[in-house]
Amino acid sequence: MAANVKTRYSQGNATTRFGVFLPTSSQGQDGAAARTTGGQSARRSRICIVEDDDNMRRLLRTIFEGAGYAVAEAATGTAALKILSVQPIDLVTLDLTLRDEDGLALAGQIRAVSDVAIIMVTARAEDIDRIVGLEVGADDYIVKPFNPREVVARVKAVLRRINRISRTSRPEQRDRQAFGDWTIDFEGHELRDSNGTVCPLTTAEFRLLEAFVRHAGRVLSRDFLIDAIGGIDAEPLERSVDTTVSRLRRKIERQAAAPDFIKTVRGAGYRFTGHLTAA
Repeated sequence: MAANVKTRYSQGNATTRFGVFLPTSSQGQDGAAARTTGGQSARRSRICIVEDDDNMRRLLRTIFEGAGYAVAEAATGTAALKILSVQPIDLVTLDLTLRDEDGLALAGQIRAVSDVAIIMVTARAEDIDRIVGLEVGADDYIVKPFNPREVVARVKAVLRRINRISRTSRPEQRDRQAFGDWTIDFEGHELRDSNGTVCPLTTAEFRLLEAFVRHAGRVLSRDFLIDAIGGIDAEPLERSVDTTVSRLRRKIERQAAAPDFIKTVRGAGYRFTGHLTAA
């Protein structure tokens, strides 16, 4: 079966109408719905919609439920944080322009207490908003008005990336690695110096360093690094990778202009050349 759902949302003086044709089967798509393993049903991926516009929230619920996801809703930042504290949430769609709180600030609060995937949903399309959103911990960015199929595709892509990372994490893989005077703790999301002092890193900086360490010796392209820190739209974000690399160098290199660990490979990307040992 399928449903043809029509709804609308208002942004400033403009009103946008959507006609959405979605499957209503509880089987969902591409791993969203429960699968049976050994006779037991797996939990469906659960999405929390953080949106203060009732029509937009209703539209997103229709899209996600039609794709087979379980859905929770929050109209405020406070409600979103409460849901995250009591429910198993796999992904958050977060509106940047909430009435009670700035969405970027809320993304930072969520990332401070949870590794849940975050997709920004907003009418603000400026590159700087996308870059800041990714740097505070968002995994992707969708601009209103959007194509419902694109929303589902991006949700699937983010969840696949998270599941792929989870599947490829092997038990024998060390949780900590040391290089130079530094020790990186992958599970704790911390970088410490030889005295045990934590080096403050943003989410983007830590993800970038983790990618370098886990792929030491390999030349990593900017496209690869964009994916590592959570971006999909490569063109406007390539300079964000360079900026994040520069900030990371200033924090971990003795001389950022003559780095020992993160080398630039002209025309190709970057290579991590630090000597790694088990910590």
